[in-house]
Amino acid sequence: MAHGTPPDPDRLLTDPAYVRTAADTLQALSTPSRLRILARLHAGPAPVSVIADAVGMEASAVSHQLRLLRHMGLVVGAREGRRVVYALHDDRVASLLRQIVAHVDQVRIGATDPVADGPTPPAAPPGPATAEPPAS
Repeated sequence: MAHGTPPDPDRLLTDPAYVRTAADTLQALSTPSRLRILARLHAGPAPVSVIADAVGMEASAVSHQLRLLRHMGLVVGAREGRRVVYALHDDRVASLLRQIVAHVDQVRIGATDPVADGPTPPAAPPGPATAEPPAS
């Protein structure tokens, strides 16, 4: 997709290689430890040791997950002296994280999508319901 071209979800139906890449990306996001690492990087760039402390993991495990995330294009690393500082790949990854959180929040409170569900019908008036007598 070129910059400026709107995303087209129909590609998921028509392009097998594209849908495989999309599925791989979603799989990369399906691990709690990776989501925690991405959440830490959402706050700003950080070296492995800072990320490890923030997410409660060993540095070697964080490094392994970062290699995977970098391979999937979700994070980038820049060498600063003897260490590598990692950051989210771009604003789209940050937006994706915010969308995930918004979706989970919405699902957890039982909210529904007003666009998909249509308008909410008006509430019935208070009081006992009365049935009309049958016609004779």
